[in-house]
Amino acid sequence: MAVIVAVPARLASSRLPRKLLADVGGRPLLRRVLEQCLQARRPAAVALCTDSDELRAAVAAWGLAERVPVLMTPSDCASGSDRLAAALPALEALVPGCGWVVNVQGDQPFLDPQLIDGLAAAALASGAADPPVLTPVYPLPPGRLHDPAVVKVVRSHSGRALLFSRSALPHVRDLPPDDWHRAGPYWGHVGLYAYRLAVLRRWPSLPPSVLERAEKLEQLRLLEADVAIGCLETAEDAFSVDTAAQLAEARRRCGPAG
Repeated sequence: MAVIVAVPARLASSRLPRKLLADVGGRPLLRRVLEQCLQARRPAAVALCTDSDELRAAVAAWGLAERVPVLMTPSDCASGSDRLAAALPALEALVPGCGWVVNVQGDQPFLDPQLIDGLAAAALASGAADPPVLTPVYPLPPGRLHDPAVVKVVRSHSGRALLFSRSALPHVRDLPPDDWHRAGPYWGHVGLYAYRLAVLRRWPSLPPSVLERAEKLEQLRLLEADVAIGCLETAEDAFSVDTAAQLAEARRRCGPAG
């Protein structure tokens, strides 16, 4: 069984339009993401899934076309999972025998290739009774606990996700919010997923959930449909670029020449 990395990408981002082509230390943001993915050793291939002819041309201009096939998808895909589901036949044709797809967001320029490898290894080692979706979680620093831009996850004793939320969970009744972290560990969610192919095949038939609409978190559609999500512990979050301030921070981290 093999694993393929798929990067769903939309150029017309609602919060920061055209961010994927924004310069970050001398290289476009999306190029940095693809190059990080190519450093991972476990996946059999890396593919870009997009509706943008401009991004397809950019991949060729970067000299990555032979290493990163570009799979064209409909323009009305509302989420990364929608886009991967639409690209699934092409992904299966790209890597025959593929059993898992690792979804990497196109706005994580510093994503550690070892995190991709760890997620791929956990997927390949899982059995039929294990969750068909895996995602990394990290210990959440107290200072980020009440930030709605940070997605939190509550886990079961077995390590499965019980709920994702932009709110701090659990609510600690007997402590002021600034002291909630003293009641026990909180976990943040890294926006990276490994899907069994059967989950992506089923995705288009799953109705958008009430929780998903409220939180704007697509993984809640799976939980409301009783699709189990397993959590893989990692040390820290993967930095994502969603706002102009985060883009500026990414440029600061790279320096002028990256």
